[in-house]
Amino acid sequence: MHFEDGWAAAPLQWVMGELGQDQLARMATDPALVAAVDQHAAILRDTIPLDPEILGDYVLGFLDGLREWGWFYDGLPDPPALRLTAACWLAHRHGFLTGDLPA
Repeated sequence: MHFEDGWAAAPLQWVMGELGQDQLARMATDPALVAAVDQHAAILRDTIPLDPEILGDYVLGFLDGLREWGWFYDGLPDPPALRLTAACWLAHRHGFLTGDLPA
């Protein structure tokens, strides 16, 4: 995952394209990944209201911190990748990435 153009303008869409689609597909055959993502999704549901703008702002801040930290996604389900996958799963499940939403 490289932080190039577009990540700050539409963070949910960007992260879905960078890792979310692949991780959500893996969840269909990996129960351990499902459990880990579910735990991170529960934390998000308990921490912020599930609204496309608020979730997008959360992901934007989270990605900004990861970028400053020098984190990169290497395909392994480390805690940042799990949190981002959970955000993607919630966004997908609640329909936040359809139409012209700027998420």
